[in-house]
Amino acid sequence: MEATVRWTLVTAIAPVAWGTNYFVTHEYLPTGHPLYGAAIRALPAGVLLLALCRRIPRGAWWWKSLVLGTLNMGSFFALVYLAAQLLPTSTASTIMAASPLVLMLLAWAVIAERPRGLALLGGGVGIAGVCLMLLTGTVTLNVLGVLTSATAMVTSSLGYVLAKRWSTEVDVLASTSWQLIGGGLVVLPPAVVREGAPPTLDAGAVLGFAYVTVVATAVAFVAWFAGLRHLPASAVGLVGLLNPVTGVLLGTVIAEETLTPQQICGLALVLFGIVLGQPIAVRAVARVRSRSAGADAHRGTAAVRTTRVRRRTG
Repeated sequence: MEATVRWTLVTAIAPVAWGTNYFVTHEYLPTGHPLYGAAIRALPAGVLLLALCRRIPRGAWWWKSLVLGTLNMGSFFALVYLAAQLLPTSTASTIMAASPLVLMLLAWAVIAERPRGLALLGGGVGIAGVCLMLLTGTVTLNVLGVLTSATAMVTSSLGYVLAKRWSTEVDVLASTSWQLIGGGLVVLPPAVVREGAPPTLDAGAVLGFAYVTVVATAVAFVAWFAGLRHLPASAVGLVGLLNPVTGVLLGTVIAEETLTPQQICGLALVLFGIVLGQPIAVRAVARVRSRSAGADAHRGTAAVRTTRVRRRTG
């Protein structure tokens, strides 16, 4: 149980860091360069981790790194970068909140990891909480932004499932560095062709990219893939709901506003959904059911014995 709690806390580092990424991208990074934004985010982070692990891919991991890097980093970073420019943070976060259920279903289809009822229920409760927390009914939706965010959600969920499937083959630090470098190299040529010269970065953009690269990418993805290695995909996906929670709390702090009753209720639902689908909660419910079944069986056995005694004495 202690190990489960520990890995859950480690995993939580990732969505908390990602929850700050929308704000940093929207406020400090240059617009109109999603491909360069993805490459600048991924390549330095991958090189940093490679310098720490000092391992290069071998055998099948050359193509696996490109596949995972494209799904989890290259295309995902570009799509998220673009979505942050096209949609309000609240809308983008609400769409991405469906990722736990998508991740559960893909894990069931690809690696035969069937989600438990509590995990599915927790996902539903969490999504409801995100909607209550973020949606006000006054936002005009950008269709391209919605499609971009939804595509990012599906591609990354597939990449996470494949990463979990191959996670036992190599250590987390090495595989994360290879994915980041692979993803950055995949989007770099399209960036040159599509976007031309790299964007000019001012001091704010440099600091923004530094934060996104080190904290929201290198550290966050190592924590995320470590969680996928040690926890069920359903539990990891639910922890990901801390992403929009972080976004809301960060926006509230920066705007110096207080949370509305609706946001507080939504926040409570999200946290309840996360806890509901964790392995500890699932095991606790299973123990309660087991004890209840054992008690029922004991009462049934006692009743049978009492009936037999009465027949003998009668």
